Amino acid sequence: MSTHQQDMSLVTSTPPINNGNQIFPEIEMSGDSSSIVRATVVQACTIFYDTPATLDKAERLLAEAADNGSQLVVFPEAFIGGYPRGSSFELAIGARTAKGRDDFRKYLASAIDVPGPEVERMAEMARKYKVFLVMGVIEREGYTLYCSVLFFDSHGQFLGKHRKLMPTALERCIWGFGDGSTIPVFDTPIGKIGAAICWENRMPSLRTAMYAKGIEIYCAPTADARETWLASMTHIALEGGCFVLSANQFCRRKDYPPPPEYTFSGSEESLTPDSVVCAGGSSIISPLGIVLAGPNYEGEGLISADLDLGDIARAKFDFDVVGHYSRPEVFSLNIKEHPRKAVSFTSKVTKDETVKN
Repeated sequence: MSTHQQDMSLVTSTPPINNGNQIFPEIEMSGDSSSIVRATVVQACTIFYDTPATLDKAERLLAEAADNGSQLVVFPEAFIGGYPRGSSFELAIGARTAKGRDDFRKYLASAIDVPGPEVERMAEMARKYKVFLVMGVIEREGYTLYCSVLFFDSHGQFLGKHRKLMPTALERCIWGFGDGSTIPVFDTPIGKIGAAICWENRMPSLRTAMYAKGIEIYCAPTADARETWLASMTHIALEGGCFVLSANQFCRRKDYPPPPEYTFSGSEESLTPDSVVCAGGSSIISPLGIVLAGPNYEGEGLISADLDLGDIARAKFDFDVVGHYSRPEVFSLNIKEHPRKAVSFTSKVTKDETVKN
């Protein structure tokens, strides 16, 4: 565990309330401003192919974060439904296999409908623990999957979702593409909250759309555990003048089903059950580019920080990318926010209805 700021230190502390059931040590930073939001990013692994058990694990983690005073809790990309790391689904150009098709069948079964019973369960969790919840899920619509983020307020209200606009590499063979209708920024009592998932954070137009909507707490669930990811998160915090909360899973080979049920393509022979296949790197960055907590490459954990919302104005004084530092007479951006449906139905209008209108 490390920090790049000499005037700040990461400490592991015993939470004020845990009833003897603490799951992970909490890694925290403290502020002293009057406009403080306590935020936590969860670094933990899905229980693969077992969505009910993963929801139970999510609730335990959420309860622990709430006991530690968190008002906002962000989970990793695809935490519910699972990130199929290493799996090729036995795809090749022009070819499929029976096992690959069955792997997709099992993965589809682990996904959730939005709305649906799992969404109701998450809403109840947010209400019960009085936290704003941002959850990475695999969403199922018919037989197409989407990598999505769901948002809930502290009263248990489902606020909406963001679907990943651009899956990366082989992800495009198993996930559909989001559209402009799910790029929300929600105005909440703790700040304006939105999310972008993994490498779509590298898309300047998407980031600019979110900045234009006034995002203040920018959530970045991811599957990228490389050390270079922190540079991207720091840049976004500085560019947007917003807090960036990046949550990733920490997974070992044994957290996935064993072979031959589940195979890490190209590397299975070199892995042991304890081999780390995703090292996490979750972090929290301030609008001034200060690393408040993380990155954590050590294991599962709760990474927390106090967000001084006054830092947003302090950062915007330097640079407001869609305000005083913009040049609209030179550059413009058009966002198409309407849903893009493959099939649209137009009801037949009778002559009498036309006359009435």
